[in-house]
Formats: sequence, structure tokens, C-alpha cells
Amino acid sequence: MEDDRRTLPTPLSEAHQVGFDYRDGAGVDFEPYRHFLDAAETAEWWRAWTGNAELDGSEFRVFGQDGTGGLAAFWLVRPGEPIEQQPVAFLGSEGQRSVVARDLWAYLWLLADGCGPCEATEYPDHEHEPRPEARLIEIAERWAPAHRQSAGDVISAARQEFPGFDELIDSMCR
Repeated sequence: MEDDRRTLPTPLSEAHQVGFDYRDGAGVDFEPYRHFLDAAETAEWWRAWTGNAELDGSEFRVFGQDGTGGLAAFWLVRPGEPIEQQPVAFLGSEGQRSVVARDLWAYLWLLADGCGPCEATEYPDHEHEPRPEARLIEIAERWAPAHRQSAGDVISAARQEFPGFDELIDSMCR
């Protein structure tokens, strides 16, 4: 039996099965995982990323990466809320970081509008030439019809709700 702590929510799994078109750097640079990283892998990554051996990264549930190894994860910052209600963050291989979506529903619309976690962090004004994806739009419409937003609105709402994310991450780094 598969560990439920590693099982992705169905809407996330469906969206990731669509795949992402990198388009020679003009598209979405994202490699989704089939499962969340396990606790040991997350701890190893977080300790290396922060340089802080005292941390275990348990506040993150990692579900994919970009081509350089930057990771996308749910940030478990809302106590008692299900994972679908937790924000999505991106932590890049060179120290880039941001909250890219307020929850899974906003994240589905971010993807549908042609923007991945790395692009939302690196190019929030769409310098990467987003291309909406019909199959991802269908998934977002089915799972999150009342949450429809453009990628720009998703990114802005996430940053407005979590303005202290950079400072919090800085405080964890050594």
C-alpha cells in the first residue's frame, strides 16, 4: 500500500500528467514528480538549500522541480488546513524563492495560463511568453471553476498574502 503522505492530490496529479512544453526556454520549465518527496529526501534538500543542519523542511511537501533543480512545494503554513488549501512556493537552485499561488486551486489556474512555478518566480510579468494550455484549462475549470484567475493575478495575490516569505527564508539560512 502506498504511503498517503506521498500521494499527490488528484487535481495536481491530473494537471501534471498533461506535461509541460519547455519550448527552448520560452515555455514552462517544470518536471513534476509522481509523488511527494519523502521526509528524508525533503530534509536532505532543505538542509543543503539553507545550509542549516538543524532544519528538516517538514513545512514543505515537494512535488516537482525545474531543469536546474529548483523545487516546487506546498508550504504548510496554514495549521489544520488540508494540503489543497496551502500555498505553493518555489525555491530555486540559485536562491530564488517566492510564493507562487495561494492554494492548489490558484496553482491550477497558474498552470492553465501557461506559467509554471519557476516562471512565476523568475518572470512574474510573463517574459517567458506564456501559452495557455487547453487541457490544463479544462482541468482547472473542472476542479476550481470558482477560482479562475490569470497567472498575473495568481502571482500577485500570493505575494500580497505572504509578503514576508523572503525574510522568513533568509532567517532560516546560515
